[in-house]
Amino acid sequence: MIYRNLKSCLDDLERSKRLVRIDTPVDPYLEVGAIQRRVFKAGGPALLFTNVKGTSFPMAANIFGTLERTRFIFRSTLRRVEAMLSAKADPAGVMKKPWLWPGLALGGWHTMPKSVKTGPVMARTTSVSKLPQLVSWPMDGGAYVTLPLVYTESPSKPGFMGSNIGMYRIQLSGNDFEQDREVGLHYQIHRGIGYHHAEAIARGQKLPVNVFVGGPPAMTLAAIMPLPEGIAEILFAGALGGHRIPMVTGRGRLPVLAEADFCIRGHIDPTAQKPEGPFGDHLGYYSLVHDFPVMRVEEVLHREDAIWPFTTVGRPPQEDTMFGAFIHELTAELVPQVFGGVHEVHAVDAAGVHPLLLAVGSERYVPYAGERQPQELITNGLSLLGTTQTSLSKYVIIAAREDEPSLSCHHVPEFFRHVLERLDLSRDLHFITRTTMDTLDYSGISLNQGSKVLWTAAGGPKRSLATNVPVLNLPDGFHGPRVFAPGILVLSAPAHGQPRDTHDPAMEQLAAALTAQGGLDGFPLIVVADDADFTAADWDNFLWVTFTRSDPATDTYGVNAFTRCKHWGCSSMVVDARLKTYHAPPLADVTEIEKKVDALALPGGPLYGIL
Repeated sequence: MIYRNLKSCLDDLERSKRLVRIDTPVDPYLEVGAIQRRVFKAGGPALLFTNVKGTSFPMAANIFGTLERTRFIFRSTLRRVEAMLSAKADPAGVMKKPWLWPGLALGGWHTMPKSVKTGPVMARTTSVSKLPQLVSWPMDGGAYVTLPLVYTESPSKPGFMGSNIGMYRIQLSGNDFEQDREVGLHYQIHRGIGYHHAEAIARGQKLPVNVFVGGPPAMTLAAIMPLPEGIAEILFAGALGGHRIPMVTGRGRLPVLAEADFCIRGHIDPTAQKPEGPFGDHLGYYSLVHDFPVMRVEEVLHREDAIWPFTTVGRPPQEDTMFGAFIHELTAELVPQVFGGVHEVHAVDAAGVHPLLLAVGSERYVPYAGERQPQELITNGLSLLGTTQTSLSKYVIIAAREDEPSLSCHHVPEFFRHVLERLDLSRDLHFITRTTMDTLDYSGISLNQGSKVLWTAAGGPKRSLATNVPVLNLPDGFHGPRVFAPGILVLSAPAHGQPRDTHDPAMEQLAAALTAQGGLDGFPLIVVADDADFTAADWDNFLWVTFTRSDPATDTYGVNAFTRCKHWGCSSMVVDARLKTYHAPPLADVTEIEKKVDALALPGGPLYGIL
């Protein structure tokens, strides 16, 4: 089935009983977001809200809420796209499979957008304030577009080949934005729109921007696809969508997605900025108010039967988890081609994606050595930190495939066991300080700035991992030690009280006490948290707390720590994973709203049997 627009996709999902209509009146302020999150967690269907307070437009959610449903949406083109990506990874191999050639040729034809004079999206106009005003979390600074397709072109290379489509959040209301005339455009570092914006600033020009909402579902996946620099997302959208994407061109204006449901047309003045946020984001915390570009709105277009698609983001897993899983399925074969010597990568969703990257690489630099040690792995890790979206990773943990050929970084408990058995903590920790960080990560020393660390593990086991809580003499306030997993000890600690970019004397006191007592060789990793019971409850909690609440350079302490010629090492790592005084607050559900969702799940309600 080829979907040329959103409605055809939703109709097909409904026919196949993968979508439920909700005709009960719902509020876009907190309520629909809570419904979507609950239905996602239940593994439920896509949702179509037909009676939304404050707007005449229906809203659709949870479209990609399960991996099965995402595969179903792209069932007609998935094998062809996989073959195209496989051909890129192994061109010689494809030459031996002539039965694939017709599909590859058709997929190549579909990559080229089709210029048209008009399209359904040009039918009507409206204003920003009449669009669905989705507010997902109580501290959000206003209404947001959560599935925007932000289209720009290079000022120096206009046209489809120099275009970028990204999913950068758009704030529709609140703060100091002029109603109906301005919206906030928040884009993070290392995003394609940034290069276009930089060119426009250098030329002293406005940057034209079109924000599409809805349209072919392939456009949504293309907007978040980690494509190599220089490959336009719209080309991939055509291949995945199974048709040439029609774009309304001409009149000296930026092209418009003909089958979009909505298009907000406007521009960014070269250096115009206004406060944007806060916004509940996918790390599970609020991103706070900061100055970001402001987009001047020129007009808002929409089709006759327009539907507003949305999602909500928060502590993973959420619907965007399915995006990541689907993309991994498509791109796994490309990893060795993009990163020489790397066989597998896993940006860990439970840890917020960018905070933690696990990888399996090769260690072949000195094959004749009596004992393997990390050398090529360090090169591999630096490569991961040097290009594509993996460069935003904070903790990169990489192990050698030669030590355990069946090792997979997607089997997280086994991977940590393997690494912690083999880490030489006097040698295998490599810090990069005061560097660029993911914009949404508040653990660093300032916005967009913090540290990174490589843990590299190669060779045979160096220790047996302990599984019993040792007898500990802890400083005042530290308590409740628990063994979370072999070799991992979790402690509760007093609340953090230090400013940014500062070691905590209480943590230094803890490290000194642990050094003095010894006996911790079986615990290479000790995590200090606000609540050890919560942190150690399961792997999702452990990964989220440990890696979203710590900055490697600021928050790593050590048992038997030393610095030699600027290299830091220890015998056991102590990671301070408490909420810090400067961290953004974590997201929390609203009890009253949850009760409304519960009511919809009662017998006779639209969610009965789903929740």
